[in-house]
Amino acid sequence: MKVFYDKDADFNIISDKIITIVGYGSQGHAHAANLKDSGAKNVNVALKNNSSSVSKAKEAGFNVISIEEAAKESDILMLATPDEIQGKLYKEHIHSSLKTGAALAFAHGLNIHYGLIDPRDDIDVFMIAPKGPGHTVRSEYIKGGGVPSLISVFQNKSGNAFDVALAYGSGLGAGRSGMIETTFREECETDLFGEQVVLCGGLTELITAGYETLVEAGYAPEMAYFECLHEVKLIVDLLYEGGIANMRYSISNTAEYGDYVSGKRIINNETRKEMKKILSDIQSGKFTKDWMMECQVNQPNFKAMRNKAKNHGIEVVGKKLRDMMPWISKNKLVDTKKN
Repeated sequence: MKVFYDKDADFNIISDKIITIVGYGSQGHAHAANLKDSGAKNVNVALKNNSSSVSKAKEAGFNVISIEEAAKESDILMLATPDEIQGKLYKEHIHSSLKTGAALAFAHGLNIHYGLIDPRDDIDVFMIAPKGPGHTVRSEYIKGGGVPSLISVFQNKSGNAFDVALAYGSGLGAGRSGMIETTFREECETDLFGEQVVLCGGLTELITAGYETLVEAGYAPEMAYFECLHEVKLIVDLLYEGGIANMRYSISNTAEYGDYVSGKRIINNETRKEMKKILSDIQSGKFTKDWMMECQVNQPNFKAMRNKAKNHGIEVVGKKLRDMMPWISKNKLVDTKKN
């Protein structure tokens, strides 16, 4: 595994370049702000005229331009929009306008890996994929740190695409903690798997199922919330700090014994078989194909699942309990009015 740091990068090679971030969501706002604060002199944000993010970007001091204008003028164009719209956006607004020799950048490998975007052969294509949400990318940068990121070059027309990618990652703050060299395929497939099986799908279903089991057994929803959701942070912080052994060192012997004897009853051989099926769907492209088809018909199932989840009892009682703990929101990472 090759890891690169600020000492391996020369930010000066892009500091005078015209850099445009397409999109101003979680990742987009962090990329724009971090690069600007690192000394990039020409950072723009490209958005559609009717985007709700236009006012947010302008209030943050960025020059907001059209996507077509960005394609014509930019030396580096980072696509930081949702995966599901990148293919159409590239085809309709970028492909024919992007100037020869420019660099097209990604924060995730999905559209390149699955062939949803077929970049022209006269441009560079690279990826800087932070291993954390955009709000964390920004907050860690402000603290003087950085989120470890994955780096890869898919197309090297200029001959120095990797150096440009290193410089971009350094400006993002990734060089402070490390940029790990990988491929678009490896980044994409492991990222999708981790999200679906553990970080998002697995964790939220585990939390919800635990909550429902306690409530259905007659325990107070508030107790169920504390035990199955609120205290997850206490455990995750210990895991984040020093791994599984560190967490087990910190908890009680009773909790550790319960970990060993009950954990494998939840994550059993049937669960592992299902994990392999999910990985197969990711590797074959089935998941991405199904997701793109869902998006083509305006996401009816996705939106229905989102709305159902928002109205679950765990969200209702959670809001009430979090209001009792104002320190949680005092330094919140996500502020929908700003980013």
